[in-house]
Amino acid sequence: MTLHGAQPPAGLLLAAGGGSRLGRPKALLELDGERLVDRGVHTLRDGGCAPVVVVAGAVTVEVIGAVVVPNPDWATGMGSSLRAGLAALPPESPAAVIALVDQPRITATAVSRLLTAWENGARVAIATYGGQPRNPVLIAREYFAAVAASAIGDTGARPFLRANPDLITPVPCDDVASPDDIDTPADLAAYQP
Repeated sequence: MTLHGAQPPAGLLLAAGGGSRLGRPKALLELDGERLVDRGVHTLRDGGCAPVVVVAGAVTVEVIGAVVVPNPDWATGMGSSLRAGLAALPPESPAAVIALVDQPRITATAVSRLLTAWENGARVAIATYGGQPRNPVLIAREYFAAVAASAIGDTGARPFLRANPDLITPVPCDDVASPDDIDTPADLAAYQP
């Protein structure tokens, strides 16, 4: 039970891309025997989000413990995936934590910190690393429409966030997570033992 009622924020994992620089879709990559899409779902769920919605596109995925939403426009960029995901969230979800499938070092603790900020009144909370805003991001429902309207091409929520700095609560996560992502074969190699 949260201060805002019985329903916790939803988790939204954007996993639709084709991985053009990597040469294959990131959602199906495996690290330590676990697909990135499954790792992302577990991170959001273990951090306290419910339900968890995955936006898929370049490849079809089935994920235990999540609702998968197809984005037929995935090739147009992250914006269409963010819009599809926000539209698919249950109306009772008071907020959403948005995460990217290609950041496997985001942790459930980082997600939990965003939820704590929300419970303490934050309407938009962003994980920071070295003082710099990155992912994941929590956005309260009252801003879903504005975020969706500004999510064009490959920009996601960035235009909304830049236009509304007064709404943002920074949440330091340096000590529990890393926003490092996997974009290229070299990035992937750096994650391998």
